Amino acid sequence: MTDYYGALGVAQDATDDELKKAYRKLARELHPDVNPDAAAQERFKAVTAAYEVLSDPQKRQIVDLGGDPLSSGQGNTGNPFPQGFGGLGDIMDAFFGGGTTRGTRSRVRQGADALLRIECDLAEVAFGVERELTVETAVVCSTCTGEGSTPGTHPSTCDTCHGRGEVQSVQRSFLGQVMTTRACPRCAGVGSVIEHPCGECKGDGRVRARRTLNVKVPAGMESGLRLRLSGEGEVGPGGGPPGDLYVEVLERPHPVFTRDGDDLHCTVTLPMTAAALGTCVPLTTLDGDEELDIAPGTQPAAVLTLRARGVPHLQATGRGDLHVHLQVEVATRLDTKQEELLRDLARLRGEERPGVSGKSNGLFGRRRR
Repeated sequence: MTDYYGALGVAQDATDDELKKAYRKLARELHPDVNPDAAAQERFKAVTAAYEVLSDPQKRQIVDLGGDPLSSGQGNTGNPFPQGFGGLGDIMDAFFGGGTTRGTRSRVRQGADALLRIECDLAEVAFGVERELTVETAVVCSTCTGEGSTPGTHPSTCDTCHGRGEVQSVQRSFLGQVMTTRACPRCAGVGSVIEHPCGECKGDGRVRARRTLNVKVPAGMESGLRLRLSGEGEVGPGGGPPGDLYVEVLERPHPVFTRDGDDLHCTVTLPMTAAALGTCVPLTTLDGDEELDIAPGTQPAAVLTLRARGVPHLQATGRGDLHVHLQVEVATRLDTKQEELLRDLARLRGEERPGVSGKSNGLFGRRRR
């Protein structure tokens, strides 16, 4: 008598899960698609036959009583594989879910997200702005309200798959019967067909349309950040729920200020006399016109910081700073009178021949390296 338990390498009291696990392991090692050795193929047939017997409660009871369900005519000796098994892929599908009945899929599906880009000035992203935008997306067809069929009609059950959404075919091979399942070609797996499509949306349940939206750009936005408008994206096929609309904010370059996070930077050029004597410089900030006080003796590359004159923090209190970089401009063209005055000043300050130390000798001294 054939030792079916021994063929699978399990005990007589093995559970169904243990039988399946043992067979799955051996099938991976012995299947002809993996192991072409003739001895392995013969063993694979014996292992498969053993699993077919022991996985059937009635046949297993015969084995436990000392009989042989295959030799007694109760089995199928002509096909050592369980019905519907073909190649190794079919065996693995049977264990892991591939090739099993998937059922119908819904005609109504989630819509896709949409992306829109807008440009804003520095002041708009700094303090916030509200924009009216025109968008073109898929919306629910108003004629059929998303059903896809002509008003007064409805989708009918597919006569090819009879509403199952899939069709099966059986082929015979030297390994036995191979059963395959695929989506129904007539209804594309939906299980129903639209005999009379809506003339407006052609059965899709949605059409493209333009509409306007009010978008609020919050204060403190940065270039590249996106706003999410939930449910304002593309309506899905069959009038399915819409996706989201993302609005990406792009900040236009400013002619005066450059931005570093929430801080702003700008450059103010001063003549050397103004840097030496001090002055007031008009400066237009995001908050309006201001007077920038330049202290006497201001050095080149000095930076003046105006607190809280930058960009407001996004979704938080406070603001960044405005950093004013001072650039001192040295006169390059002097007339006779101007040159004479500067020479007099240099004599008064003892700066006719600047030193070579690491420190600057007054206004006209220079550092040499």
